[in-house]
Amino acid sequence: TFYCFVRLCLDKILLQCALQSRTLSGADAINALRPFYFAVHPDFFGQHPKEREVNENSLKRLNGYLENLQKPGFRSFKPTQLTFYVREREPNSSNVQESFSASGFRAVSFTLHTRDLLSTVLDILNSCSLSTEHVQSLNVNSQPHKEAKSTVNRPIKWDKTYYSFTGFKDPEEELEQAQRVEATLMSWLDDNEASAVKKLKKSLPLRKELERLKFELSHELQLSDIRWQRSWGIAHRCSQLHSLGRLVQQRPEILKNVKGRTVVFTDRSGMSAAGHIMLGTMDVHHHWTKIFERLPNYYKLQKRLLLLEDRISQLLGGIQVIYIEELQPLLTLEEYFETLNSFYNKLRDSRLPFHPRSLRGLQMILESDRYAPSLHEFGHFMIPTVCDPAALQWFIFAKAQEARENLKRKEEMLITEKELISTSTERFSLDRLYKEPSVSSAQMIDCCKRLLEESLPYLQGMHLCISHFYSVLQDGDLCIPWNWK
Repeated sequence: TFYCFVRLCLDKILLQCALQSRTLSGADAINALRPFYFAVHPDFFGQHPKEREVNENSLKRLNGYLENLQKPGFRSFKPTQLTFYVREREPNSSNVQESFSASGFRAVSFTLHTRDLLSTVLDILNSCSLSTEHVQSLNVNSQPHKEAKSTVNRPIKWDKTYYSFTGFKDPEEELEQAQRVEATLMSWLDDNEASAVKKLKKSLPLRKELERLKFELSHELQLSDIRWQRSWGIAHRCSQLHSLGRLVQQRPEILKNVKGRTVVFTDRSGMSAAGHIMLGTMDVHHHWTKIFERLPNYYKLQKRLLLLEDRISQLLGGIQVIYIEELQPLLTLEEYFETLNSFYNKLRDSRLPFHPRSLRGLQMILESDRYAPSLHEFGHFMIPTVCDPAALQWFIFAKAQEARENLKRKEEMLITEKELISTSTERFSLDRLYKEPSVSSAQMIDCCKRLLEESLPYLQGMHLCISHFYSVLQDGDLCIPWNWK
């Protein structure tokens, strides 16, 4: 509204006036970093789970660093290396809200080692190639202003219900989590083991109920598996299975086509690119019923999709087109078919001279949010749908041997990872040891090897998740960063 616009303008003018007579405060730093937050905020990476998680974790560490800078007499600074995925600006856009492309982003890594807020803010903006004019134009003195009662710098402190209702993140909780990240493994376990045990014991009856419901539904419907896209709590998962169970009782005839399939509870209903039945957790039974009724049509589309993958493979020397759920956005079958079809038409028109079957044994995934091809550490090619055919041909030929070596190393790495998980689970008498999808096999191997060198009696009977930060989940699972200290 016009009132909000005027208020924002007045706030900006007052902020600049205040900065002319005092040093950069915490609130000033946040304001100066607004372009940066807009470029990296996790909410803009909803279709890119890996990049979203990296930005979330890096923001927590950055908040901790900024908080430490503001502590009186704080002297112990450790260089902090951060990585962010920064959304790319459109070259000729004047509107701030539209100045970033819908899917383009780049990875930026930098190390913070400054000891004052102003230098830190400038380092962050410069590292991300963002303008610093709004900061450098301020006449910041080295002495703070004596009028401590000024209301210009008073941050708004919202009630906790504001964050629950809006979904925004509570900065106080963010800072607490960021500070916990810097803890050592032993000290963090000392502080959190009792809380985790209490939550775990409370969740045990629900965990048994979840296993019972999952087993009964899988057996009754002859499903291959039942999964969840997100890390919902045990109570939430039980509720979703109860809902599916009621639908089975009310409309058993519509579930005759699910045999051998995997059901995934997620944010929207349909069939996924991997061929799994998606049930949106916010949808009612009416929406789920329609999905089950459409299954025969989905299966026909899936056959067309597989045929399209074969045709692409033939045009690219026998390279196999695959879809990896952990590394790619959750696409519907229709979305993925359109992506494949567009790429196939482009290849067919270009008539690339690949020798038949010359690339058999190699793998590739299609990505609509990248602009240059790359080779994953596990050996599969990551090919942008907009990639120039000539550049694609050169890249695949140049990297084919490396890809085969990576594929071979992948098998060895997965075996090593599985053995270390089994050994660690037995050694520490864990009930379960697992990792988040964003943690690579190499990171998991490194983590387990270092854990096996420690004596950790705290972990007996616990559920341990290898992640990127420390936390205790609502059902008692312990999360620790893979690179714990």
